Amino acid sequence: MPLRYLFIDMNAYFASVEQFDNPRLRGQPIAVIPMQAESTCCLAASYQAKAFGIKTGTPVWRARQLCPKITFVVGRHERYIEIHKLIVRAVGRCVPVSKVCSIDEMGCALMGAERTPERAKEIAMAIKAEIKHTLGDPLTCSIGAASNMMLAKVAGDVQKPDGFTMFPPDQLHDRLCQLKITDFPGIGPRMEKRFQRYGVNTTQQLLALNKSALSTVWGSKIHGDRWYHLLRGEDVPDIATRRRTVGHSHVLPPVQRTPDGARGVLIRLIHKACARLRSIQHWAGHMAVGIKTLNSERWMAEARLAHCEDTLNWLLVFAKMWDQLPTPFEAPILHVWMVLSDLKPASAATPSLLQVDHASAKLSHAMDAINRKFGKQAVRFGGLVGSEDTAPLRIAFSHIPKLNPATV
Repeated sequence: MPLRYLFIDMNAYFASVEQFDNPRLRGQPIAVIPMQAESTCCLAASYQAKAFGIKTGTPVWRARQLCPKITFVVGRHERYIEIHKLIVRAVGRCVPVSKVCSIDEMGCALMGAERTPERAKEIAMAIKAEIKHTLGDPLTCSIGAASNMMLAKVAGDVQKPDGFTMFPPDQLHDRLCQLKITDFPGIGPRMEKRFQRYGVNTTQQLLALNKSALSTVWGSKIHGDRWYHLLRGEDVPDIATRRRTVGHSHVLPPVQRTPDGARGVLIRLIHKACARLRSIQHWAGHMAVGIKTLNSERWMAEARLAHCEDTLNWLLVFAKMWDQLPTPFEAPILHVWMVLSDLKPASAATPSLLQVDHASAKLSHAMDAINRKFGKQAVRFGGLVGSEDTAPLRIAFSHIPKLNPATV
């Protein structure tokens, strides 16, 4: 069983990009945040900040307590995507990139003589050198090598930052037994408790499970079979997934923490979600919207509609839902969200019999085409006037937006 994959994971990526662009931040504890507000959370932290216990999700006020000298930087998400593309090209000059897993992770398939431990290490070192040559010192990566993509990712997490770890097939069992079960992707705190209920506390016990036992723990025969083979180093194809929702959420800056501000942001989010729905060629039949205030009051409304893809119909539905909003609230509105669900591929959806619905769909597609050519929001519905700059492009994790005029 040969080494088949390298997995590249950029270290503290968002914070490292900020340090790359601003030399004064290099070597300093910094955190990337969505906005300058004490009520928000850290999206990413530099390794210098992580040394103080600051991580993704740490509240800004808590980060200040842990590290009084920390610098907070508002995220520049378009820039992270630009650098991501430079990194993909740099890696591609050493070995073809077979899968972009997220904005800071990618996998590369090894072929022929590249699958030997010696050659795999040479390629990994060449990737590190090429990234450094292209972008400089602040941006480093950890690389793992293994016989399948999942194990290569696990290997890449062993030594951070700037490490390289290989799981040679003849040492695989012993190397895996040195890890915790939570070192495997998909086994978080909740799944760890589920394993513990079945008496599985160590990786050695995990590896001893047969297919039937793994299926019982996962609650799925498909996942059980898949994990059985993955843990033994076999190269298992990805499971095809079906998209279930399209949605967006937004933490409001202080000046927008009013019902009118929240309404404007939600209208913007609906525009974004509907445009995205059409770009992936799906229709939706259900929408939910919700808000949360600073003192944790919550409100949610939902509605169904005959499956459609156009923005106008969902905006009209939202207008009726917003009329149900109980006001006033005891505290300012902090967070808004919306989700389109009950998705169907456009090819499987039944078109409306009403001519007005056909016209609305054509209008939405025409707006998409104009915005692609002349820039986002070149045309928009009147309800968005005054809210053009709300809900900007947010941090890209697994979904990497295209940086072109159609980005909404």
